[in-house]
Amino acid sequence: MLWLHPAHAASIISRSNSYPLNSRSNSLGSKANLIISNEIVSPDGFARSATLAGGTFPGPIIAAKKGEQFEINVVNKLTDDEMFKSTSVHWHGINQNGSNYADGVSFVTQCPIAQNHSFLYSFNAQNQAGTFWYHSHYSVQQCDGLRGPLIIYDPKDPLSYLYDIDDESTVITLADWYHVVAPVLSHIIGTNANSSLINGLGRYQGGPSSELAVVNVEYGKRYRLRLIAMSCDPSFAFSIDNHNLTIIEADGELTQPLLVDSLQILAGQRYSVVLVANQPVANYWLRALPSTPGLNFNNGQSSAILRYKGAPVADPTTKLGNSTMPLIENNLHALINPGAPGIPEYGKADINLKMVVNSTRGVYSINNASYVPPTVPVLLQILSGAQQATDLLPKGSVYVLGANKVVELTMLAPSIGGPHPIHLHGHSFDVVQSAGNSSFNYVNPVRRDVVSSGLQNQQMVIRWVTDNSGPWFLHCHIDWHLDAGFAVVMAESPSDTQQHIGHIPNAWNELCPTFNSLTPAQIGAQNSYQEAQNISTILFPNT
Repeated sequence: MLWLHPAHAASIISRSNSYPLNSRSNSLGSKANLIISNEIVSPDGFARSATLAGGTFPGPIIAAKKGEQFEINVVNKLTDDEMFKSTSVHWHGINQNGSNYADGVSFVTQCPIAQNHSFLYSFNAQNQAGTFWYHSHYSVQQCDGLRGPLIIYDPKDPLSYLYDIDDESTVITLADWYHVVAPVLSHIIGTNANSSLINGLGRYQGGPSSELAVVNVEYGKRYRLRLIAMSCDPSFAFSIDNHNLTIIEADGELTQPLLVDSLQILAGQRYSVVLVANQPVANYWLRALPSTPGLNFNNGQSSAILRYKGAPVADPTTKLGNSTMPLIENNLHALINPGAPGIPEYGKADINLKMVVNSTRGVYSINNASYVPPTVPVLLQILSGAQQATDLLPKGSVYVLGANKVVELTMLAPSIGGPHPIHLHGHSFDVVQSAGNSSFNYVNPVRRDVVSSGLQNQQMVIRWVTDNSGPWFLHCHIDWHLDAGFAVVMAESPSDTQQHIGHIPNAWNELCPTFNSLTPAQIGAQNSYQEAQNISTILFPNT
């Protein structure tokens, strides 16, 4: 039934065969077993046990062609008692229209997959193509390493004339990395990463000069670089010394080409940029400076190497220039069917929501409700007959929306911890007002699935249509903030959910009884609070 495609991505689309792929070939097709296990890794020179997909960080690229059916069998072989031993996997940016049960969000659309069990995620991304990723959606588990790229190639990409090469070697992952396990860090208010990793490699302050990632290019060729910010917390300022970049995609949605020389990419966001290899043959620094306090470019930190064919194997000596063309989000415009749905005027949608975010002693709330995962997944509550917001748990965190309505959501940024990357499951949305910008754009705004909430006293406004019945998570993509209550559930037309989803596999029904029978030792991370007390006194209350 299931099979692996070890080199699937490379075979799909390589418009130029004149240059070999990176040696890190680590690819799966749309039908695969994804083994979740604990392995010792040292991506920045510091060895630690991690929670990994496919035994690597980042996990293997899952690559498919537009329209392919996905059958990903997630097999839980976790054993490390210091970390969580259950899991779930979310396919970030895939709308899961008609397959809400496969969205992978613990306690929203499923119970976690217990140790020594597996669950087959079966879904069709329908007409979606672009740059996506997958990650654990169980507590803060993704911060321990369960993250990887998911690329859907479009053989008829309308922007393919802009680039020559788009394959596994042009996927660039940006991530934060921690030397202490995530369950311990989750108890500490305000935790910071030890290093930044580009394609799974990096260096930390005071650490060894460990290996850095190399992106190989050939003079005269044009490359579609697919940037994925798979971080738990920081945003990154991305640039490549002496090179401009043309943005052609934001979060799986094509954009009108936009020339920039740097861009900020928040946790969960993705951009495709075209790099023209038109500079003298040499080595150039590829930089991703995180918003983490204290991290910099010293000794090759937060850096990788762009190496032209024929250049010596050496560290670059290039200097970071001043950015004169940074990305400004409201300069991005959707390429396909531009325009926000509904009446093009603020407050004139069918459903107008306002969300005020607050933070008190590290705990976040939206409209005075702090999200705490329910013991029964919201989808199971709906399928069991709960239809009204008053009947759905967690109280105050579930918003029931009618079918086929235009929703306009205004979010006011909290005073601390921003900018927050706000992600909506089940949809792309139109950003009719970017945070920090006073104007509205209903004509051709950027369409995406993660947007900045901005800084204090700023607001962002997004629109989408409720054409995908089911409960969909809306949350801050900084994992520590999500864990501290920064989330709500959008329950779209609950009365239609059963019919919209249709058949749900029996294995899904088995997840909750299995998980609920686990002992604390089987769940893992039993002593995490005591370990946190040894590190810091600035702790959340022990719950």
